[in-house]
Amino acid sequence: MSSSDPDKDPILRDFRDQIAATDVELIAAVNKRVELVRRLKEHKAARGVDFVDPAQEERLVDRLVAANPGPLSEDGLRALYQALLELVKRET
Repeated sequence: MSSSDPDKDPILRDFRDQIAATDVELIAAVNKRVELVRRLKEHKAARGVDFVDPAQEERLVDRLVAANPGPLSEDGLRALYQALLELVKRET
C-alpha cells in the first residue's frame, strides 16, 4: 500500500465512514436542540419571560462537565457548549 493513496487503506476508510456517520448524528442532534429551544423561546415569550438565562446556561454546562467521561477535556466541552449555545440562540 502506498502512503500516497490513503483511499486504499481499509482501516482509514472505516474510520472516515464512522466519522461521517457520527457527523450526521451530530447534525441531527443539533437540529433537534434548535427546534426544542425555538419552542422554549416561544413559550417564554408568551409568558413574558426573558429568553436567555445565563444562570441556567452555567448550570447546564457544569452538569455536562460533571457527566463527561472524556476524552473531551473540560476546556473543550466548555468551548463546545459556548459555541453551541451562541449558535442555537442565533438560529432561533
